[in-house]
Amino acid sequence: QVQLVESGGGLVQPGGSLRLSCAASIAAFRLYTMTWYRQAPGKERELVASITSTGSPNYTDSVKGRFTISRDNAKNTVYLQMNSLKPEDTAVYYCNAGFINRDYWGQGTQVTVSS
Repeated sequence: QVQLVESGGGLVQPGGSLRLSCAASIAAFRLYTMTWYRQAPGKERELVASITSTGSPNYTDSVKGRFTISRDNAKNTVYLQMNSLKPEDTAVYYCNAGFINRDYWGQGTQVTVSS
């Protein structure tokens, strides 16, 4: 059974940092594009960052220069390093794994940026 388990969320002050992790129990993890999404209260889910099977990253404009996505195929894990956090980054962050017609989601982890 495929599972994606996010961790690393929490409460942080503006300007602070968090690192999210997503551990995936997926065969051939290295073939999947891994993506972080987020959903704030009352808003639609939005793509934050993705990384292809070859390690090519992509970011939404609002996080460029602040967030870094990376993956460790040996550990079947994808990371999201979040620096210079802002209150508008507050959301539930979800991990997604996609490959051809396969699409898997984690349960989400809450990130709250507040003083």
